[in-house]
Parts: sequence; structure tokens; C-alpha cells
Amino acid sequence: MKLTSIEVIPVKIIINVLILCITLFFISCNSKNHKAPYRDNSIDDKTSFNNRFLDSVHLENFIESQNSLKKFRDQFFQFYEQRNFEFAWFDANGMTEQAHSFFNLQESLINNLNDSSLYNEALQKQYEWLANNEHAKKVINDSISLMEEMQFTGQFFRYASKVYRGSNINAQDLGWFIPRKRLNIARLLDTLIDGVEKPLNEYEPLNKQYRLLEKYLVKYTLLKKEGNWLPIPTGKQFRKGDENVIISNIKNRLFLLGDYNKRDTSILFDTTLVIVLKQYQKRFGLVENGKITLKTIEKLNITYDDMIKRILINMERARWMPPYTEKVDRVVVNIPDYKLSVYDAGKYSFSMPVVVGTAAHNTVIFSGNIRYIVFSPYWNVPNSITKNEVMPAMKINMNYLKKNNMEITKFNGLIPEVRQKPGLNNALGRVKFLFPNKYNIYLHDTPFKDVFLDSKRSFSHGCIRIGNPTRLASFLLRRQTAYTADSIQSLMNQPTEKWVDAKPLVLVIIKYFTAWVDENGLLNFREDIYGHDKKMAAKLFD
Repeated sequence: MKLTSIEVIPVKIIINVLILCITLFFISCNSKNHKAPYRDNSIDDKTSFNNRFLDSVHLENFIESQNSLKKFRDQFFQFYEQRNFEFAWFDANGMTEQAHSFFNLQESLINNLNDSSLYNEALQKQYEWLANNEHAKKVINDSISLMEEMQFTGQFFRYASKVYRGSNINAQDLGWFIPRKRLNIARLLDTLIDGVEKPLNEYEPLNKQYRLLEKYLVKYTLLKKEGNWLPIPTGKQFRKGDENVIISNIKNRLFLLGDYNKRDTSILFDTTLVIVLKQYQKRFGLVENGKITLKTIEKLNITYDDMIKRILINMERARWMPPYTEKVDRVVVNIPDYKLSVYDAGKYSFSMPVVVGTAAHNTVIFSGNIRYIVFSPYWNVPNSITKNEVMPAMKINMNYLKKNNMEITKFNGLIPEVRQKPGLNNALGRVKFLFPNKYNIYLHDTPFKDVFLDSKRSFSHGCIRIGNPTRLASFLLRRQTAYTADSIQSLMNQPTEKWVDAKPLVLVIIKYFTAWVDENGLLNFREDIYGHDKKMAAKLFD
């Protein structure tokens, strides 16, 4: 039987309806998996300035066609759903200012880091065509802008993942336990797109050290290209008043590194060189004597390649650090620098020397909150020290405990629990600062003040001895009027232990940076005392 046209129409309608229902079903399922945390319902085709929109089908098809971008599927949907699928990089007049800013920022990254992994030649050429061709600006149509819109967004996600998250190194494998702030790159992009009053790099969620180190990376990379880096002869030492052609070479090296503000080709060891050398020695953690010592020449002969690698390693660490842009009190210990620095409401206040753990007893890299200040503390001797040091000493000298003001509180089988009572010779000194943690690490005083005179101070069992505990206690208690300078001194010299709450809690960060830029804008280097740089270099460069 032959069907009439009237009989065929319902069949077509049914088929079309079925296709539409199936399509809506899959879109609905996908939307459930990508529900945005918020949506700006005020944006539609009447209120939007650019009046350009894409839909979820376009987006889904694009992502499925781009293998390198599939890992950002959730971020794509979160970003566009929260803006009701309005375009981000194009408006009625063509590309937005944010598109130009982003490509400039990406170009700087590629050039500064000498890293082409983000470079997308086809996309770059398309951007340049759209940006520089007047005819192109006039003929941008919906099909062109739709594809570029999604590609630009995907490129931003690649950029943000590279810059802010860094390499695929597991920081904890390298002994780093400072928690990283989770980065929502979709929300970040939304903030950047809407924040037209600021350039993109002002929104970047990076620790300040990253950008400071990056500036020196650019400088040292340019110096490397220029050459002029001949080894300085070793074996001779010089002091003020000496004359030698080697001194001229050293002056030139210090000029290239930025310690001399003008070139000096003379061979005389003058007063200016003494001052410049002290600054250089301070930057490298050397004894600041203003003399040309063998150790100073050794540091001056470090190559640009080595310094550039060290900078890159520590830029990676800077990615692992939370931004800390908030104006909060914090205490920061940098292990390789053997130094504790205090920040009052986010601003640098003062610093002091510290002693850290040996290579065999690493001080752990982590963060916490100082909760208690314990004056005239007991020292509960760790079980390992009791077994390896105290018990052998007790066998040799039966009066060992009494002589060292110690006592046994109980036994665990044959192993005694030993503590040292408060007093002049207590291993923790007159005060300790507790930030409860599973590593049993804390800050404390020490009766042995001479240890702070050494330039290398890694000989504790892991805890951190501090050079000026009275000043730190005063800082932590400065908002509690009951604790004056006199009362703090009294508490530090009483015969019994006294616990005081730190109010408010103060953030403490124990970090590991072998290269950083200090408060004066100077690049510092320190030795890799725990070998962490070597492990990172193997992962980053090999």
C-alpha cells in the first residue's frame, strides 16, 4: 500500500521528537555532572553586552574533539554554566582586552622560563591574525569566534595548570608537607574575565616569591647569553689594600651580578669593595668579613647554569606555597637559611638565628598554628634519645640523671620515661612554643647560646632552637596586657612549668628555600643541606 504525504508527516515528526528527547536527555545528564556552584541569571541575550553565546552541545562536541583538553571538561562546563554560556573572549567589537592580556602574559611566561610546552603555533597565528588584521576584525563571524572562544578558554586552562599547579612532582615525596591551597581554575578565569580594571597578572594566585624569582631568572638568562663568565683563579686570598688583576676580575663579576652599581676595572682592593663583598657574602650565607676568601671565590665561580637551575627549583617550591596575601601574623623558618622571621600583620618585623635538624634528623617542612607558650618547661626526653644516649650514660655514671637535673616518671617495659626538670641547664632553655603536630617538632630556647655563632647550624634532633626567645614570646603575647616584659622574664625563671595560650593563634611555616628574594629585593642562595634540591633537579630536569 502506498503512503500519502499526509500519512508520512506524523512519522517525521515522531522521529524528530525522539531525536530531540534523546539529545536533551544526554545534555541533562552531562549538566548534572557539571553543575556550577553559582549562576549569573541576569545574563541573557538581551542584557549581555556582547550578545554572543554558545550552547552545551557546541561545548561538548569541542571537548570531545580535543584530546589534550578532555581533562578540563569539568572546568569548561563550570566556567560557561556560571556565565550562562556567554562568550568570554569576544564581544560585539571582536576580541576583548582580556584576550590580548592573556596572550601577552603567556608569551612572557614562554620567554622568561625558556619553556615552549605551552606554545600552540596554530592558535598563536590565529590570534595574531585576529588581532592585527583590520579586515579580520570586521569579518569575525559567529563560526570563527565560536571556535576561537573555546580554544582560548582551553589554552587558559593549560596555562593556569602549568603556572599555578606546576609540574607533576608530588611535593610530599620530597618531604614537603605544607598544604597547598586548592585552585579552582574555572573560578579563577571567571574572576579574571570580569576584573577588567586590573591586568591579569595582578589576579594570579601565586606566592609573591614566584614573581620575584622570575625577574632574576630573566636577568640571569640574559647574562648567560652574553657570556663573559670566565673562572676566577682560586688559591689566593685578598684583603683591603691589596692590588692584583684578580681583584679587577672579581669587581667585574660582582658588577654583572648586580652587587656593584657601576663598573670598576681597577686592581685595588678599596673600601667600596669591602662593602660590596659583605653584601655578596650575606646573599650567599657566608661570613660577612669583607675579605676575598677561598669560600667567597668558590661562590663567585658558580656558573649561570647552576644558579638558573637553583632559581627554577625554588620557583617550583613557590608554586607549592599558599599565596599569604592576607595581612596575618606569621612566624616563618627557612631551614637552609638557619633563620626565623616574624611578620606583623603580614609585614616583616624582625628575625633571629635558629638551629635546625641534622641531615640524619631532618626538620620537617610543614605549617601549623602556635597555640601554647610554655615557660620554664620540662623536657620530655624522646624515647630514641633515652635508648641511644641517656641509658648508655646511666650505665657509665649512676649519678647521670641527678647531675643533669633529670628524673624517671615511669617505665615502659625496660625503657624508662625520662624528663628534665625546669632549670638553668634544661635542654629546652627557659621557654618553648608549641604548634601541635604529628612530627613532634616545636620551637624552643637553649642554654647553649654559642651555637648561634656558627654559620652552619644543622645539629639538632629535628626541633628548632631559636636565638631570641624572649622577643618571640613578647611578640606572641603583645595583645594580652597581663604579660609585660617583666612578667615574661619572671615566668622564664620560675621553678615550675607554666602554660599560656597564644591568643590569637599565630601561623608558623617551616619551609625549605635555597634561593629567594629578601625584603631588600636581593637574590639569596643557600646550600642544599638536606639534598632536597638534588632530588627535585632529577625530577624537573632529567
